[in-house]
Amino acid sequence: MISIHGYAIVCRHDRIADANGAFPPVLMNEADWAYFQAELDRADLCVLGSASHRATPNRANRRRLVMSRGAEGFEQREDAWWWAPERVAFDEVCARLLPDGGRIGVPGGQVAFDYFLHESPPGLRFSEFHLSRATRAAIPDGRGLLRGVDAGRDADGLLREYGLMPGATRVIDADAGVDLTVYMAHPR
Repeated sequence: MISIHGYAIVCRHDRIADANGAFPPVLMNEADWAYFQAELDRADLCVLGSASHRATPNRANRRRLVMSRGAEGFEQREDAWWWAPERVAFDEVCARLLPDGGRIGVPGGQVAFDYFLHESPPGLRFSEFHLSRATRAAIPDGRGLLRGVDAGRDADGLLREYGLMPGATRVIDADAGVDLTVYMAHPR
């Protein structure tokens, strides 16, 4: 069995990056970072977009799969496995990298989040989405968590629309105003 877990921290307007696509300092939070790293340590595979891969060195030496239109299909490179979703089905990738099933962590960015929320085959979509929110932070003209956020929708509504229901929200850093809600797959 494959379980897929997304992880993101957003500002109060559901933005994950600045207008240039970079992770902004206003979203850096030690409590969120510790939670995020502990969760990724539990993953058998981490799937992320090429910009996220380039921006975050793999210091923990986690097994990575990089989503990229620049990949030939599905290939192993020196730094990670690379995959072009439009050329190779994700179930083929899972059969090769996780033949006995496992936990997949998806730390972003927007393309990866959209793919596993509603573009991947049924059964290979988010089991859970761990959404931290920096409630005091703002990122004017930033990139949304999902394409729908860029079109004016809110992240909560989009996650619910695609079958993820929120659990209880808990404060992880009261001083910084950061909370965490885990959205779980709910049968439609």
